[in-house]
Amino acid sequence: MPLLEVHNYTKRFHVHHLEREILAFEGLEFWLNPGEFMLVRGPNGVGKSTLLRCLYRTCIPTGGQALYDSLHGPGDLARAADVDIALLRRSEIGHVTQFLHPRPRVSALDLAAEPLALAGRMWEDARSEAAEWLEAFRLKRDIWHAYPATFSGGEQQKVNLVRALIRPQRLLLLDEPTASLDVTTRAALIERLRELKARGVALIGVFHHDSDVVGLVDRELRLA
Repeated sequence: MPLLEVHNYTKRFHVHHLEREILAFEGLEFWLNPGEFMLVRGPNGVGKSTLLRCLYRTCIPTGGQALYDSLHGPGDLARAADVDIALLRRSEIGHVTQFLHPRPRVSALDLAAEPLALAGRMWEDARSEAAEWLEAFRLKRDIWHAYPATFSGGEQQKVNLVRALIRPQRLLLLDEPTASLDVTTRAALIERLRELKARGVALIGVFHHDSDVVGLVDRELRLA
């Protein structure tokens, strides 16, 4: 069966002060197999990022199903209990956003290493691998021990990407990951996504520069 199978997926927002509902998307149907990349396209404000947030369960969809074939057994992401969603986030489903919201007084290196440490790696091993990733994404060594709250948007995004990619998941949701990156760092990211795809990771992405991923895309979902 597909890794992810979505049926009649719908999201509406109720805006209380306007006393009205705003439709984000309605009746979406798609599926995704392991190792496939689906590009989500459409104009600004059409609900692309909202779709990813619903799949990650930052938002709760209004209707429909998102059937996910977890290692713990198949289930519906739209209706799963919060504790089950938390387990999937730790072990199977990753989400890369446009923005990093770093905890105060935690260095860039420690933030990057944290996902590996939480997965059981020795702290020094995790920090060593995180250093390799920060180097690959061209974050300047002299700020590795600084706090990302003081970084530029592009520098924060590099830390954000390392946190999301350092521990491969089975399903990776990418929300404009290249928006704040320079050309060289974008190329490093695309190469890493190519490696993950080859290892069977399924990817759903919204990209500001569609041309970056043209060689990776297996299918497209167009929102209108």
